[in-house]
Amino acid sequence: MSVGQALPHESAALHVTGHALYTDDLVHRTHHVLHAHPVCSPHAHARVARIDTGPALEVEGVVRVLTADDVPGVNDSGTKHDEPLFPDMVMFVGHAVAWVLGETLEAARLGAEAVEVDYEPLPAIVALTEAIEAESFQGNQPVVARGDVDQGLTGATHVFTGVTEMAGQEHFYLETHASLALVDEAGQVFVQCSTQHPTETQEIVAHVLGLHSHHVTVQCLRMGGGFGGKEMQPHGFAAVAALGATLTGRPVRLRLSRTHDLTMTGKRHGFHASWRVGFDDDGCLQALEATLTSDGGCSLDLSEPVLARALCHVDNAYWIPHVRLHGRVARTHKTSQTAFRGFGGPQGMLVIEDILGRCAPLLGIDPIALRSRNFYVDGQATPYGQVVRHPERIARAWQQVLDTGQVASRQAEITEFNAAHEHTKRGLAVTPVKFGISFNFTSFNQAGALVHVYKDGSVLINHGGTEMGQGLHTKMLQVAATTLGIPLAKVRIAPTRTDKVPNTSATAASSSSDLNGGAVKDACEQILARLRAYADGRDVAWDELVREAYLARVQLWAAGFYRTEGIHWDPAAMQGHPFKYFAYGVAAAEVEVDGFTGAHHTRRVDIVHDVGDSLSPLVDLGQIEGGFVQGMGWLTLEDLRWDESDGPGRGRLLTQSASTYKLPSLSELPDELNVALLEHATEDGVVHGSKAVGEPPLMLAFSVREALRAAVGAFGRPGASVELASPATPEAVFWAIERGRG
Repeated sequence: MSVGQALPHESAALHVTGHALYTDDLVHRTHHVLHAHPVCSPHAHARVARIDTGPALEVEGVVRVLTADDVPGVNDSGTKHDEPLFPDMVMFVGHAVAWVLGETLEAARLGAEAVEVDYEPLPAIVALTEAIEAESFQGNQPVVARGDVDQGLTGATHVFTGVTEMAGQEHFYLETHASLALVDEAGQVFVQCSTQHPTETQEIVAHVLGLHSHHVTVQCLRMGGGFGGKEMQPHGFAAVAALGATLTGRPVRLRLSRTHDLTMTGKRHGFHASWRVGFDDDGCLQALEATLTSDGGCSLDLSEPVLARALCHVDNAYWIPHVRLHGRVARTHKTSQTAFRGFGGPQGMLVIEDILGRCAPLLGIDPIALRSRNFYVDGQATPYGQVVRHPERIARAWQQVLDTGQVASRQAEITEFNAAHEHTKRGLAVTPVKFGISFNFTSFNQAGALVHVYKDGSVLINHGGTEMGQGLHTKMLQVAATTLGIPLAKVRIAPTRTDKVPNTSATAASSSSDLNGGAVKDACEQILARLRAYADGRDVAWDELVREAYLARVQLWAAGFYRTEGIHWDPAAMQGHPFKYFAYGVAAAEVEVDGFTGAHHTRRVDIVHDVGDSLSPLVDLGQIEGGFVQGMGWLTLEDLRWDESDGPGRGRLLTQSASTYKLPSLSELPDELNVALLEHATEDGVVHGSKAVGEPPLMLAFSVREALRAAVGAFGRPGASVELASPATPEAVFWAIERGRG
């Protein structure tokens, strides 16, 4: 049985040898390609008064300049009709008002510089706090409520108030946005695109071109990372390439430089949360009221569902009897912020983890004890009404981390170390994760697959999920081989294409193995049922059975389908059962902090994570490690900065390269990293009892932030509450130490 085996990624050898092809590699296999370059606004907010493309057309090698006048269909690159492909009002620095097509990229670049654009600058809102003060909001303002918060706070022994702010995060996938569009002799548009959502890319390209979807085919061979940044953002770039190809009759390649990618595309939403919380004498949560405001940027994109998921994850793993959570999306003059691994869940969960970390010293309770005594228990439900199944897994994983991580003895060692070292302190923290799995837009919880069995017994799979390095294709190969009962070598995966599996959902929400695995399994079971009926109880080898069945005119291919059962959601009431299940995890982290500089490093991390019955343990292990490190980057290193001055550069992204935006690397890895999969964790009603693994591990990194809080606290007086900025960069840690000393 292939499922459950620790197999390497199906393209691992291609990746490490450089033979794996990505979208932009296909340009070298395509003749007469034109290259696209943007004409970007230098203003954060301005009206476009005039565009003169004439000077660009005089540049040698420039073939055409695309503007709004060239769009035959709808001049919009989004699904909310608030993202004009060619805007007459620019909404962020870097907003493209035109695209130049050239014989070479250099010709297109010089042509873009030659385009003359007159702007009428307008006031710009840059910081999230500015938007809140100006009441600059967009979209819905949902509320999640349960019980009587006012009564709960009145009856609480201890009531605290505070503000929690957290920054966004740049996806910084290795491969920037890329599309290659061609038009055939019949006018069919074919777009090779680095996209997590080929169907939506197809829809946007079609409506920009004024075509039906069946005129457009989108293929995603593979991505060099996505992390949510290629769920909505690729559509406009693909549409520009397709428009150029349609108008010129030549293939058009659009690939963003790293700086363009950083300045033109959306990021994780930064959040601002103001809160009041109440505890009883034992430190049990009684009531929480909070207002969460996300920085949506210049348009809605996915801000509303990101906010909804944030509100649904403020509770994390904790029972809170009385809850009232308000949500708002701010409009600022920055890139339209978008999906990022965790999709609002990390931001919501950070609120409660920050509250517990800040309140524990004030309550006189050890943070580890405070967290564990507030865990959900059997029979309790979330504030939005979903009963929490298997809450005992949180306690089981928690205890396993305490035991295998030798937390008690290490805490004693840390106390001794801190007493002996005036200028260096260590801290240790343990934090849980409870993360809901499913799209919170119920309709997206469906998938399709097309499985072909050829006469020689070999099998080809098409499914609706895209491969961005996360190992989805590897798992689908294992599911197919196991279902059909054949060796893995007999199965191959085809690139994801909209003309093979239609109407697919995005590869997102950690749901792709559940959804596409269910569809692949369904298709394989249909074929297997026909073969078994034909065999009529005979024991026939696979290859011979397939050959006989073909000669007997048995159908050897099938379209599979899967829909997640048992979920429902009322977005107006913010109540329902939006998630198929919860993924659980626990992490313990130990850090060391330099009191002179705030510099810190992570000494040890112990993780126990619940992936159900793993489809592919090696892939899951990589996802847990990678997610954790990416979360650690968000919380401790990655510091997005925009120019908030009143000067001419207002609204400009200041961290627009790898030299100014700090990413986690090998040097930031913990000295010791121990990861274990939670045992005896079969999940009912999902493919082979497995659970999602893409997003939940990112939030295990809360343990590092809380360990930093503990280390910072060791510099100050005992029992003091430590406020820590997010990201907790060395600078932020230093100033937190200084506040504690003061």
